[in-house]
Order: sequence, then C-alpha cells, then structure tokens
Amino acid sequence: MIIFNTLEQPQLLRLNRWLNRLRGDVTGGLTAAVVALPLALAFAVASGVEPKAGLYTAIVAGIVAAIFGGSPVQITGPTGAMAVILVGIVAKYGIEKVWIAGVMAGIIQVALGIAKLGRLVKFIPYPVTAGFTNGIAVIIFCGQMNNFLGLQLPRSEHFLSGLWQTLTHIQALNWAAIMLAMVVIATKLFWPRINTTIPGSLVGLVLATAIAAYFHLDVPTIGNIPQSLPKLQAIPHWYDFSLVRELINPALALAALGSIESLLSAVVADGMTVSEKHNSDRELIGQGLANIVVPFFGGIPATGAIARTAVNVRSGGKTRLSGVIHGITLAVIVLTLAPLAAHIPLAALAGILMVVSVRMIEWEAIGLLARATYSDFAVMILTWSLTILLDLVVAVEVGLIAAGVLFIKRMSDLSLAKIPEAEVFPPGAPLELGKEIAVYRVDGPLFFGAAERFVTFLREEPQVKYLILRMRFVPNMDTTGLVALEDIYHDLKRRNCRLILTGLQPQVKQLLERSGFLKTIGSSNCFETTTEAICSLTPEVEGCSQPVQTNFQFQELMELKD
Repeated sequence: MIIFNTLEQPQLLRLNRWLNRLRGDVTGGLTAAVVALPLALAFAVASGVEPKAGLYTAIVAGIVAAIFGGSPVQITGPTGAMAVILVGIVAKYGIEKVWIAGVMAGIIQVALGIAKLGRLVKFIPYPVTAGFTNGIAVIIFCGQMNNFLGLQLPRSEHFLSGLWQTLTHIQALNWAAIMLAMVVIATKLFWPRINTTIPGSLVGLVLATAIAAYFHLDVPTIGNIPQSLPKLQAIPHWYDFSLVRELINPALALAALGSIESLLSAVVADGMTVSEKHNSDRELIGQGLANIVVPFFGGIPATGAIARTAVNVRSGGKTRLSGVIHGITLAVIVLTLAPLAAHIPLAALAGILMVVSVRMIEWEAIGLLARATYSDFAVMILTWSLTILLDLVVAVEVGLIAAGVLFIKRMSDLSLAKIPEAEVFPPGAPLELGKEIAVYRVDGPLFFGAAERFVTFLREEPQVKYLILRMRFVPNMDTTGLVALEDIYHDLKRRNCRLILTGLQPQVKQLLERSGFLKTIGSSNCFETTTEAICSLTPEVEGCSQPVQTNFQFQELMELKD
C-alpha cells in the first residue's frame, strides 16, 4: 500500500496541475468573452460594418489565432486601432473589397512570419508607438460623436470630415441618446468600485438597453443580429488581379497595423505571466491565418487585443485553450442572446468606446517624453498629428523617418576631446612635447554621420607633429568613417604629421585591415595603449625605459608611401 501511494504521488501532482490549468483557462476564457462581447459590437460599428461582423470576427479569429498563434494567452478580435483604418476603407471600397483586402493582409502577415521578421517590431521607437496609439484614441473618441449625439449621418472616409459634418448637424441632437451614453460612461467608470468580476462595459450596456426599452426611447439601435453561427461564404472576385492591385495599399496598412498591435499585445502578455513566452514569428503566422479565414465567414481583419488578453491572464488563463473557450463562449452567446442584442442603443456603444479611447491615451508616456528629450517628444507629437490629420500608415512612416534622423543626429555627436598633457605624458617629460604630440580620445561609433565633424575638428592642430587617436571606445565604423580616417591621414601626411592609432576594437581593426588602411599607415603606428604610443616617441623620458620597438622610422614610411 505504501509503495502504491508512492507511485501514484507524481501522477496526482500532474493531474492537480492539469486541473488547475484547465480551471484557469475556463475562467480566463469565459471572462474574456464577457469583456469581448460589447467591444466586438462597438468596434464593428466603429469600423462602419454590421455589428454581427464584429461578433463573427471575435469567434473565428479568436479560435484560429489561439490555435496557430505564437502567444499562449493572446485573445484576438476586432480592435480600436484596426477600426480606425477599416472605417476609411469601408467608406471608400465597400465591405466586399474589405474582405479581399483582409485576405491579402493575412497572406502578407504569414509571409512575414515565415521570413522570421516578427522581431522587427522591437525596433519601432517608443515615441512612434506612443504617437500613433494616442492618435488612434483621438480618432475613436471623435468618431463616436454621431452615435453619442444620436445623429444618423452617413459615414465619411476620413474622421475629420465626419466630425465637421457632425458639428454642422448638432442642432438635431437626440438628448435621449446623450443620456444613455452618459449612463454607460458613468457605469463603466464607477462600477469597478462595486464589483471587479463583471466588467462595467457589460453592466452599462445592459442598463442602457433596459432603460431604452422600458421608456420606449426613440434612439438608434444596432439592429438585428442573426441567431446563428458564422457560415462559410464566397467572396466575389477575390482572385481578380486588378482588384489585388487596387487594394494593395489598404492590405499593406492592415497587415502592418495588425502585426504591430498583435506583437505589442503579446509582449504585454509576456510581462504579466511567468508561463511560456510568445514566439513572434509564429504569432504573425497565426494572426495571418486568422485574417485569411475570417473574411470567408463575414468578419473583418482582427488583431491581438491588449485589454482582452490582460483580462484573460488576470483571470487565470495559461494556455491556448483559454482563447478557444473565449471564441466558443461568444458563439454560444450569439446562439442564445442575439435577439436581445438588436435593442442595444448605438449611444451605449459610443459611451463604451469613448471611455476606452480616453484610457488608450498614454498620459504617462506623454509626461515622460516631455520631461526626457524635446526631440523624442517632437517625434511623438508629429506621429500623433499625422495620425489625426492624414492616416495611420503615413504617420508611422514619417515617424520612423523622423526617429531615424534623430538617431543619426545623436550618433553623429561624436565625443572627440583632447586629453590634457598631465594625463598622458610620463613624469619628467618636457613641456614642449605637449605641442608636438596631441592625444585625442574618440568616443562612440565612427560612421558616416560623424565623419565630417571628425575631419574638420582634427585639422585645427597645425603645430602638431604626432597625432594620437585613442579609439578604445569606438565600437564600430562604416565605410564613410573609414574614408574620413584616410582623408585625415593624407592631410596630416602633407603637413609632415604622423597619425597613430591606439586601442582599436576588433570590428574596427578588421575593417581597417580588409580595406588596406593598416598597411598604408604601417603597423608601427598602431598600439594597444596610448602610453605605449607615447613611449615609442619619447624613449628617453623617465617611465619609458622599455619603449615599444618600431619597424621603421616615420621618414622612411613617408618615403615608401611616396
């Protein structure tokens, strides 16, 4: 009996761990589905499509991405960032072309994953991501003004023209709709003080719908939602090459945004859990497959959702099963509660999205960038402004270019300082040596941005006969930096001044050897330390009793090179 119990103990422990994971996945998936329900409806409306498209997207994309994606706890579905791009595409092209663009975007994402480009998102500068996130928040907030005010106006391709249209029709506002939206906003803000298990957005949605039905308020509602699961459908002319060319830009925009947001969400999830970390490339493949499949079920392009993923993790979700349960739960809700959803006021969804958009604004990031450097703050403001005034893709492109220019500027600020004689010359050295020998410390990478300043600065020492460059803190160099160094050498050679390099790093030394520059200046002009270089020039000075031996004299070198 004792032996039997001993043998069973590891199995019981494994079973207990499995049951704990299952319990956490079920709780996380159910909770994420409850949170996703109002958001899926709201983001579908914000995208300019029927509310059912949001639910179908959350169901299908949520299950496909959970199975094939690279994050074990990621929840996928409609998001605010994607809605910002989709509303313009829907207004310009129509829903059928959006489906085609979605399939194309999915194919691009899969290709990016196969090419192992998932890690590139880590190289997007923080001011750029903060800028477009804050810009998206402003667009979502302003884009809901029609529903908040109870106006039924046609959707505009760009939110600024739509906002102007709203302001010109503000005299027709519906006070009942405004009241319902305020009820949802108040509930979403204050409900967490009462209960943290049930999401405030769901409570506000139910409360606003109940008020509208009880008092028979004349407000716009989301309309009928089919009480059925998403069905496979044909997409007309999805193989038409002319349509592919027409939709390549929208598809690239959807793929870029979907990839960035999904990978950022996966990174956030990694920081919240100690379980398996995400695989960036597999995540792109999973999100791409989801976007390829979703249009054939009447859905819209989806991404990883940061808020829903966080809810899943906090509620105990640990494996891919939680994402699958989230999708299945939404499917059950559609089958059982779809008729009730038809009475949900659009103003209630507007209230949810307005609170979400305000919370999307990264107030701490704005303060941090404003306090840190004005240049990074300017990049964020530029990206933010272009997101609002033009579109997200242009904003990200310009933001990346601006950040790249700043990077080059900072790298070009090469630290080049003359080292005082007292710090480099041995005790007892004649003072005249300080005029004949100049020692400069070069800090930072010597590449094309720093080359011109490097050349100009060093040519301001006409009396120097020996110029020593201490390059121990130069980690790398490019071809233009090499050309600048050669220019310095030839310029000094014409003035009968000897160039000496010390402390070359392996990468820099390898480049100089491959290019033939080390052979040009001679091995006698390269030293491990600055002290060795000075002692080779001043062997008679105290402290240099064992100078480094040179292969040939400077004049001989000059004659050989001539």
